[in-house]
Amino acid sequence: MTQLDESAKRALAWPSDPETPVESCTPALARQQYLDSFADIQRPLEDVAEILERRLGTIRLKIWRGRTAPRQGAPALLYLHGGGFVIGAPETHEDICRTLANMAGAVVVSPDYRLAPEHPFPAAIDDCAAALVWMTEQADALGIDPLRVVVAGDSAGGNLAAVVALLARDGQVPPVIGQVLIYPVTDQLQTTDSYSRYEEGFGLTAAAMKWFRDHYLPDTASRSDWRASPLNAASLAGVAPALVILAGYDVLFDEGAAYAERLSLEAQATSRTWPGQIHGFVSKRRAIPEGQEALEAIAAAWRAMDPGLPVEAETRAGLKPTRA
Repeated sequence: MTQLDESAKRALAWPSDPETPVESCTPALARQQYLDSFADIQRPLEDVAEILERRLGTIRLKIWRGRTAPRQGAPALLYLHGGGFVIGAPETHEDICRTLANMAGAVVVSPDYRLAPEHPFPAAIDDCAAALVWMTEQADALGIDPLRVVVAGDSAGGNLAAVVALLARDGQVPPVIGQVLIYPVTDQLQTTDSYSRYEEGFGLTAAAMKWFRDHYLPDTASRSDWRASPLNAASLAGVAPALVILAGYDVLFDEGAAYAERLSLEAQATSRTWPGQIHGFVSKRRAIPEGQEALEAIAAAWRAMDPGLPVEAETRAGLKPTRA
């Protein structure tokens, strides 16, 4: 078995103030802990050309324009943050959004979708779908090409991105040309072997995942709904091309790998696994350089999804391209 990467060990031992395990927190405490601690292990934020905030009803949207993004007709990314459907915000994943905006010369939009338990399933899906509709309706004002939108997300956000891509396939929301799923939640039953292999000791625990799931899906019958567990979708045929990013030491590994396999058989997909990495490694780039490798892989896959991206888009941040 592949050993845990030294960078992952460094991240797990990262010096920080002691935190209450999420499963012992109230949602309010868990959110505050995350907001107080997330930036410590992330890289400093890159400069971008423009930062905007807009509102869609009660939904706040944060927008970043990459340094080389054109003022009109730019490629666009709808980024859906992780956090177990209970914690997190656009700001907790701003480092990823800024970096990708610069790497692709794109506009990145991230909605502050409603969180559980105050707003259980399917509120987050409704908000993310509404954000995609808003992006296409506001394409001229945003300076984006509505036919060049990719949807992406990590963990819970990867779940939401997969669902939005399926809704787009079915014509329930505007089309997307690609999807990027970073260690996604795809099976809310939480019975895969990786839940036992990596139950604790590797950052995200099985107990934390149950706490998140129980807040988001208090109705146990809804856990098998394909919008909660996209692995249960009857068919993935016709869905937008996908890149699936996986971490080897992750309770979500098996369900992410199973979804990637279905995508490769029924649609079009590439998966990339970092075998010695832990959940969340893409966001922990101060300790884990492999997170930067994953962003390079995303930039390369994005260019395959959108041939309109110039070749040099992947190197604009001074990075060597990595082919997915």
